Amino acid sequence: MLDDWPVPAEQMRVPTRHGETFVVVSGPADAPPVLLLHGSGANASMWRDDIAAWSRHFRTYAVDTIGEPGYSAPTRLPLASDGHADWLDDVLTALGVDQTAVVATSLGGWLALDYANRRPERVTRLALLCPGGVGRQRMGWLFKALLLRALGPKGVRRSAQKGTGLEAPEFAPVLDTVVLTFRHFKPRMERLPTFTDEELGRLTMPVLTIVGGRDALFDSARTARRMRAHVPHAQVHLLPEHGHALLGQTATVLDFLRGRRAGDARPSRTD
Repeated sequence: MLDDWPVPAEQMRVPTRHGETFVVVSGPADAPPVLLLHGSGANASMWRDDIAAWSRHFRTYAVDTIGEPGYSAPTRLPLASDGHADWLDDVLTALGVDQTAVVATSLGGWLALDYANRRPERVTRLALLCPGGVGRQRMGWLFKALLLRALGPKGVRRSAQKGTGLEAPEFAPVLDTVVLTFRHFKPRMERLPTFTDEELGRLTMPVLTIVGGRDALFDSARTARRMRAHVPHAQVHLLPEHGHALLGQTATVLDFLRGRRAGDARPSRTD
């Protein structure tokens, strides 16, 4: 997958207090930095469809999160701690980055919100795709997925379709990757801590939030309501017919990163 990276890139392994971290770096060395944080069960390769557009304007750092199925250390830190903020401090320091915009999805969105609360001086912009920790986490989907997995390969694929929302035929290659990964990877099973109204209110940097109305993992309508209520300067897009995996948002996120008013989030068929 890394061999198919669409633009020239440098692959780096940087030291942190919680283990080595793998980063794919693209874009001009003197361009503004953007840190990319993937979701659970994924790695830096998930940004391949976005990176060509974003790296024309930014120095992008696609990170393999520790404890996830990439090249970084398998360390899993308690979520209710400052461990991940310390880890990101070490990553950015090793990369020579003082401040950065952050684009993040799902579990990565939770990590980004946690970091923006703990280190607001280091986050210049925050683009969140179906972030965890804002709307209620739907644990019922997990139990349904476990039942489907008992049905063998077809059940695993069906549970992946339900969880991601990637049920259209054109998303089959992406779904194949998800299914392959979860044959060999055990995700976190605990609930993500929920950010309080006060914590959301501390987000003073520009914020973009895009959520799917048919998200099987998080209550996206509540995510949208809470962001609008407690981060009034945020741009919030709710895509009613989309699931958890939001593909095709490259241009919307790019507009936001470049300081433009992001237009309506781009529809991409996910059902």
